Amino acid sequence: MNHHEHYDDVMCGIGDLGKVIPGTIGGFFTMHKEALADGALSKCEKELMALAIGIAVRCGGCITCHVKDALAAGATPEQVYETIGVAILMGGGPAAVYGNEARKALESFVAAPV
Repeated sequence: MNHHEHYDDVMCGIGDLGKVIPGTIGGFFTMHKEALADGALSKCEKELMALAIGIAVRCGGCITCHVKDALAAGATPEQVYETIGVAILMGGGPAAVYGNEARKALESFVAAPV
């Protein structure tokens, strides 16, 4: 599965889960929107923070989604690469493995933006 398909799969899957537990998923999406809204930190900065956490906690879906959303919010590839570096600092060897997944997602989304 490529990263574009993975993004769609993650988002559709959460949407399907929302049909079963609408209150929980609706609440999650409300929190997601509010937490990532521009404020003292920009949406772009917040997406990069979310990406770093996704790498450190080894969440493949989070990585794919936050790479795509960081780029959409204006992050440059260089900013994404630096974010990967910080995540590796905080998460060690396992984060290096997931950091590489972020690199692959980045390259995929930069090569064929949606």
